[in-house]
Amino acid sequence: MVDLLQYIKQKIAGIINQDSYKTWIEPIKFSDFSEGVFSVIVPNEFFKDWIIKNFEPLFLTILKDTVGKDVKMEYITAKEDKSEDTKKGVVYKKNVYNQFNPKYTFENFVVGSCNQFANAASLAVATNPGKTYNPLFIYGGVGLGKTHLLNAIGNFLLKHNTVSQERICYITAEVFTNELINSLKFSKMDEFRNKFRKMDVLLIDDIQFIAGKDRTQEEFFHTFNALYDNMKQVVVTSDKFPRDIENIEERLRSRFEWGLIADIQPPDIETKVAILNKKAETENIHLPLDVAFYIASRAENSVRSLEGALIRIGAYASLHNMPIDIKLASEVMGHIIKEKDREITIDLIIKEVASYFNIKTTDIKSVKRTKSIMLARQIAIYLARKLTNSSLVDIGSKFGGKDHSTVIHSIKKIEDEIKLKSDLKTIVEKIEGKLKSI
Repeated sequence: MVDLLQYIKQKIAGIINQDSYKTWIEPIKFSDFSEGVFSVIVPNEFFKDWIIKNFEPLFLTILKDTVGKDVKMEYITAKEDKSEDTKKGVVYKKNVYNQFNPKYTFENFVVGSCNQFANAASLAVATNPGKTYNPLFIYGGVGLGKTHLLNAIGNFLLKHNTVSQERICYITAEVFTNELINSLKFSKMDEFRNKFRKMDVLLIDDIQFIAGKDRTQEEFFHTFNALYDNMKQVVVTSDKFPRDIENIEERLRSRFEWGLIADIQPPDIETKVAILNKKAETENIHLPLDVAFYIASRAENSVRSLEGALIRIGAYASLHNMPIDIKLASEVMGHIIKEKDREITIDLIIKEVASYFNIKTTDIKSVKRTKSIMLARQIAIYLARKLTNSSLVDIGSKFGGKDHSTVIHSIKKIEDEIKLKSDLKTIVEKIEGKLKSI
């Protein structure tokens, strides 16, 4: 049930600002969930009072939506908690940058065709840091496993004593930026630089966050150079290919491309089922195979969404003392599916068109002018205009910065040709049908 708290935290993270989340939600730990009481561990009484006053209604709303009935909250302060971890000071120790999620290991990473290359590259880096694939740049959509691989590298290095705890750093680009701002504010830039440049391994998540932040890019550029020149390992993740990250300096793009670039694609149905089975085994949830396929075919493509759906179903079944079957899964996931059906995004359109034509999504967004890529690009632009409420400017920006006239030309061309070419009309209708059925 620990992951039920993580699921709730993810929901809250999408509602409140990041500073409030990091201050008041992130430190909360799971204790117990039984007899309709959800128990959590908080640092102190002041923290407890603040959560009750400001965030408890939000917690209770999400809990009720998740488990299907009213739940009460119980708060245990760290001082009151008798668990071994708390007595040893493990739960609330000072935030340092070599703490890794123990669940995020290579052994727990479900490998499929969608992520096999990224997994192999990450394992090679963990086995031989600074000498193989440096830097390693991993990119892919939200919730596909990039953070898992970063943590897996860190856990592997610490487990095998390859790198000392003091010389390995895992940090998000957002935290790196906030550290920089505080260091500038309090005139501690030397301390900031020394902290990061003394590392043997730097693992930085969501590097796209520094786009448009000139001072952060400058500091990261010099940090990168210092580590690279001394053969220290750098691993970076992003939601985009280096060339697709807007408002980032060319000198940083080129450095990201010095080493190895590995992408993670959305999982296929078999990999989704494997992920669900692995998670069910970890959480001691009995998951029939037909239900696993049902969830896999209806949940979003991210690993996070799959696991969230499973946790919801498992919690609902446990609290209502019901077996997990298709009927229960359908009931619990009903509103998720409806929400998902309501929105077709430009990114989803690009993905489905690329899949149909067996090309990369980056090709559709590129300036390549081969016949097949141009056709796919024009169809995607046409469908983006037809199936979304996006403006022509927004559509153009999603396709690599295409201008207004190019977007209009593509739309008009497909509109004209589907009237004349029945085979093209069939292709467009097939893709549109797939998008509406997802």
